[in-house]
Amino acid sequence: MAALSRLGSREQVDFTFLKTKAGPHRRQPRRRNLVTLEQAGYIAVEKAFVSRKPKTFVGLTTQAAAPSREHVAALTSILSPQRHS
Repeated sequence: MAALSRLGSREQVDFTFLKTKAGPHRRQPRRRNLVTLEQAGYIAVEKAFVSRKPKTFVGLTTQAAAPSREHVAALTSILSPQRHS
């Protein structure tokens, strides 16, 4: 699920970006985690060659985008200060 949070509002990111964002002390995203998310329909994985090097790109599907936005909105409402009138 950490991989999903790293995608945010970006359309697609490469796998290297996900590994970099995980940081040295966090568990890095593993291919099998991405396969599980892809099979569940939350992400789309695309493989391509860029400058003759293989690259893996990951993006949120429309199925995952709405729940992701709702989750962020719920967290924001919890963390933002309550205004009392």
